[in-house]
Amino acid sequence: MLEVIKIFTTDLELGMYVSSLDRPWLDTPFTLQGFTLETDEDIRKLREFCRYVFVDTTKSKQDDVILRRKVRNRPRQSRQELFSNRTLKTYKDNAPWDDEYPRAQAAVQSLAEGIDEMFNDVSRGQGLDVVRVKRSVEPMIDSITRNPDACIWLARMKQEDQYTYQHSLGASIWAVALGRQLGLPKADLRSLAIGGLLFDVGKLRVDPALLRADRSLTDEEFDQVRGHVELGVSMIQDSGLMNTDVLAMVQYHHERHDGSGYPEGLGGDDIPIFARIAAIVDCYDAITSHRSYARAIPPSTAIKMLYEWKDIDFQAELVEEFIQAVGIYPAGTLVELSSGEVAVVVAEYRTRRLRPQVMVLLDPNKQPVTEIRTIDLLNEKQTSDGQPLDIVSSLEADAYGIDMSAITL
Repeated sequence: MLEVIKIFTTDLELGMYVSSLDRPWLDTPFTLQGFTLETDEDIRKLREFCRYVFVDTTKSKQDDVILRRKVRNRPRQSRQELFSNRTLKTYKDNAPWDDEYPRAQAAVQSLAEGIDEMFNDVSRGQGLDVVRVKRSVEPMIDSITRNPDACIWLARMKQEDQYTYQHSLGASIWAVALGRQLGLPKADLRSLAIGGLLFDVGKLRVDPALLRADRSLTDEEFDQVRGHVELGVSMIQDSGLMNTDVLAMVQYHHERHDGSGYPEGLGGDDIPIFARIAAIVDCYDAITSHRSYARAIPPSTAIKMLYEWKDIDFQAELVEEFIQAVGIYPAGTLVELSSGEVAVVVAEYRTRRLRPQVMVLLDPNKQPVTEIRTIDLLNEKQTSDGQPLDIVSSLEADAYGIDMSAITL
């Protein structure tokens, strides 16, 4: 009999002994590293901060602790059912990577500069410049519409410092990429871009020391951090921005499909759909980024985690569409090849997600190559000595001392 079992927090019961979490203990208000669930409040708190935990059956107070994953048999919804009041379209890549990359680079650089200026103004007590926000996102939206891979690459190249700024940039790009996958019209892509940019804007009015803390926060401190939602809503309303989809992304991006989120504990279809999208991109960008209290995880691992959380934290249909949008190995992912070489994914084939184009950075001995070359794994399936050539694993962004931000094409 297994002594330790993985249990989603939606299935926790009193008497279970929680031995470990799905995140560092310091990332939660729990002071004891291992405890028995004695009250409903214990379960509520775990649901607030964790998606799943590990239960030690030998220390639990129940005679027989078993995993009882709730059966979720709700009807599946098509894209058109999800967006019944929209006319959806099918986007096609109409620009090759080589042509799109410099345009994407200019678009993302302009957007990054715009974010920096806007957020600095807000930090100094000035209002949010809505006109500048709208103007800043347009080139990025156009680039993703033509070919999303270049902007996705650049989203993966974010710097580690100024997390709130970089997170806003990444979330905006991921949101538009998902909107494109869903077939949403450009007006909606614009809403997603702006919402992704602004859903954490309230953090600019939260004590930076709390946001950067690498220790366990007190309940009061967690309440202050969670207060960024209300602060963000007020800032959006004061700016005169009347877009209800953007406002929903700001107000409800921490709600969860099973009702375990905040600030209102909404669940399922009660969460506005643009907020459901915001929740996914917020989570994905966060866990694939370096933060003060957690290292980034590889994109392929993040995708697996999102898949585990579908219909628990996030609506399954939207998770699956997001995976289709960004792929198992998004552009900018470090991977190890079966040859022993280390490469970075440059572009994907949307019909062959496991065989993208990659740029080799390290030789089989993990030394920098003297001449960088690009391999199209869709067409090049063997090494020079006839051995199969595949991706064997994705790597952390700083594996083997590689500085992803220094990579240029």
